[in-house]
Amino acid sequence: MTNTTTVEQVDIAIVGGAMAGATLALGLTHIAKQAGRPLKIALIEAHRPNDEHPGFDARSIAISHGSIFQLKKLQIWPHIAALASEINHIHISERGNFGMTELSSDDFQLPYLGQVVELEAVGQQLFNQLEQSDIQLHCPASLSEVEAQDDQQLLTLSCGQKIAAKLLVAADGLNSKVRHAFNQPLEQVDFQQSAIITNIHTEQPHQGWAYERFTQSGPLALLPMADRNGEHRLSMVWALSPNEAEQMLAAPKAEFIEKLQATFGYRAGRFVDIGERVSYPLMLSYMQRPIYHRTVFLGNAAQTLHPIAGQGFNLGLRDVVSLLQVIEQALTNVDGCELDVGINHITHDYLARRNADRDSTMNSIEFLVRGFSNDHWPLVLGRNIGLRLLSWFPPLKAPVARKAMGWTTS
Repeated sequence: MTNTTTVEQVDIAIVGGAMAGATLALGLTHIAKQAGRPLKIALIEAHRPNDEHPGFDARSIAISHGSIFQLKKLQIWPHIAALASEINHIHISERGNFGMTELSSDDFQLPYLGQVVELEAVGQQLFNQLEQSDIQLHCPASLSEVEAQDDQQLLTLSCGQKIAAKLLVAADGLNSKVRHAFNQPLEQVDFQQSAIITNIHTEQPHQGWAYERFTQSGPLALLPMADRNGEHRLSMVWALSPNEAEQMLAAPKAEFIEKLQATFGYRAGRFVDIGERVSYPLMLSYMQRPIYHRTVFLGNAAQTLHPIAGQGFNLGLRDVVSLLQVIEQALTNVDGCELDVGINHITHDYLARRNADRDSTMNSIEFLVRGFSNDHWPLVLGRNIGLRLLSWFPPLKAPVARKAMGWTTS
């Protein structure tokens, strides 16, 4: 039988349409329009956004001030701004010790330090934008095979469609099919912790406060969420030992709330209810070299972080922006010639731009996890003095805030 399947020729094929992949696709259309040089883009995504989509589930994420600045430049933020809840203050403390400090947007003459969005709602908005664009959206569809060829990557989708791309972008998460197809190694550091995630209903409004509380088992983070049906809400990530997480996941709701309240305290008021609880193991997973022949890995496909500082999406967005900058520069510099966006100097330029930031962020996260997840008295004393110094000497807060907020806005 003759194979009559047509091959779709594109400049860039993106596998994975969650936050990183969808943002990249929309960003590419923006820079291509700005440069006056069209790009053919295909986006392959297995699920439409809903609470069962692994990238657009019921979780919330904190988007830093710097990330919002970049999303505004790409004209993406206006479509999701109404879904966000501002972080105006951050309270950092250690349970059972004297260490404590606070960061406030007023201290830095900013309207907010960051904003919190719910992934499912954001996913719907991003997909609406994708469907209204010229992007060739293959959804629901998944990657079945990929063949590396000299001048392109040849993808075969689950529906039988074939796509030939000059550049392949893997934005398909921790268990990347693209990475597995090319047998690329993934380094992992097991923190021997599991995260429990849920939404909390509180008796009083959050007033823009976010909280990071360090405990013996690991950090407990609460993020402000938009009120819903008159209910005041916080998003919770609680790092525990795997055994403790299993017990707390199975505990009756009233027992869970009581234990959570005792661990966190009453700075956010009384906890009155919680939503569905889910759990996952906490690891640092990363590719030493997140490029391959005509292929770039970004977001969680390149690195997955511990949630201790809420930097996962923000680091992934810096991956996206770096790739956009490299491609935008190439679009601007090519005169009248057809641009091959998968050639070596583009992928290697991307790698060079990302190395320092990735290494610095991953090292900082590992330092925080190990430094705040034990009760060795020299470390306990040192970190508590450090937190107090931040409170006593406000100028010391500036570098901490800059790191938390990401890019500068100039």
